[in-house]
Amino acid sequence: MDPLYPFVFLGLFSPGPNVILLTASGARFGFRATLPHVFGVAAGVGITAGLTGLGIGALLLAQPALATALKLAAAAWIGWMAWTLWQSSAKGNAKARARPFTFLEAVLFQWVNPKVWAVALAAASGYAAGLGPVGEAQRLALAFSGLNLFVCLFWSFAGSLLALLLTTPKAWTIFARVMATGLAASAVMVFL
Repeated sequence: MDPLYPFVFLGLFSPGPNVILLTASGARFGFRATLPHVFGVAAGVGITAGLTGLGIGALLLAQPALATALKLAAAAWIGWMAWTLWQSSAKGNAKARARPFTFLEAVLFQWVNPKVWAVALAAASGYAAGLGPVGEAQRLALAFSGLNLFVCLFWSFAGSLLALLLTTPKAWTIFARVMATGLAASAVMVFL
């Protein structure tokens, strides 16, 4: 087995912004309504990993100002999502997101997801197969998208099962605030 696969699986399965958002979305909106989010994450992660294989990761390392701008955008977007999750209720309210991510929103989020960039950069540098840039990009894109699809399906389904336990407003509030705190922590970790 290619050692890239277990590395990517463990890197993407562990808690991070996507895992938190998909679990919360599954719990709040249900598994079926979360599927566009799932497919958007899988596609976006594959695109990000493929671009890393083509050398965009080296560009980010060589251009500190660009990397800083990406970190600021990531922290702001993740912080905003944490705030809206903190304010949410099981049924939704005027202040919080009342729908799951769309496919495009989930794809675009991967551009500022620090965990995806970190795993993709580590995979591109530590698990190269000696292919040309296009071959490496394809290999990374397929590994990340394929494995992450199953990871996303697992976490969104787990969230939909958690909904069975979140039957009171207090239970939902506790769950949402724990998830929002984890998401906010990942916004801070962008700068570490």
